[in-house]
Amino acid sequence: MKKLLSGIIGSAILASSALAYQYITIGTGGVTGVYYPTGGAICRMMNKVKKTTGIKCSVESTGGSVYNINNIKNGELDFGIAQSDVVYQAYNGTGKFKGKAYKGLRVVMSIHPELLTFVVRKDSGIKKLTDIAHKRINIGNPGSGNEATVNLLFSQSPLNKIHFIKEGLKAAECPNALKDKKIDGYFYMVGHPTANIKDAANSTAIDLINIDGPAAQKLVREKPYYAFGVIPAGMYKGVNHDTKTYGVKAILVTNNKMSEKAVYSMVKAILDNFSKFKRLHPAYKHLTKQDLLKGFDHKIMHPGAVKAFKEAGLL
Repeated sequence: MKKLLSGIIGSAILASSALAYQYITIGTGGVTGVYYPTGGAICRMMNKVKKTTGIKCSVESTGGSVYNINNIKNGELDFGIAQSDVVYQAYNGTGKFKGKAYKGLRVVMSIHPELLTFVVRKDSGIKKLTDIAHKRINIGNPGSGNEATVNLLFSQSPLNKIHFIKEGLKAAECPNALKDKKIDGYFYMVGHPTANIKDAANSTAIDLINIDGPAAQKLVREKPYYAFGVIPAGMYKGVNHDTKTYGVKAILVTNNKMSEKAVYSMVKAILDNFSKFKRLHPAYKHLTKQDLLKGFDHKIMHPGAVKAFKEAGLL
């Protein structure tokens, strides 16, 4: 009888203990992308301290930025990862969210950069952006974010006056097109390292070109969702120099109803274990704590995130 009673009490304690946890879910992207392992890395940090915080974290593979924000809005997700330009559009009711501003959206922190990358065949003669004259350059398939980003860059600089042949291939087609000399180079907004550019580098000699001139500086200065970044030397075969460029950031977001405790605990868990966090994916290798605050308007930071960053002396 004592054993039975002891078992019942033990089960009751375990049940009440399980019920005491707050469960949160992070929406990410496809399982082969960078967003999914990023969500997993954040949850790993959170779940290591769950006994202290009382919060358990899980990750969900989703359709990406727009899906995540829409499902945070309708209560299907607690947190989500989205491109910084999409976050800006959602909060301000522009772009894909035209007329549907989501003022309840809140930023937790930036994570890894997705950088505008200019990949060229090494024998193309392209050493800088102005060398594209009379070359075949892929700027992105029609209607893509990639194409829009490149066109915006060109509109801000004399590059717009340079005659070159614009191609509209999908990113997946570019490595073979480069190898087969159908194009001389291609632009790609992406997190690094990426299999796409690794494929290109393994099939032909490539180089990466800096995108850090006056036009890029103007865009980063004027657009709160852009930030500068560096693609480190040695990330791709034959590219033995750092490449300076700019792009969007992968941003962790939630809503204004999420508890301060949950957001504070999440940011603190990452800041307190930052060196371990950086080892969880190659895209985080060169992250600094200051990078977590780039690429978004600080006015829409969640109070829990503000508290954690202030405690760490970063705000």
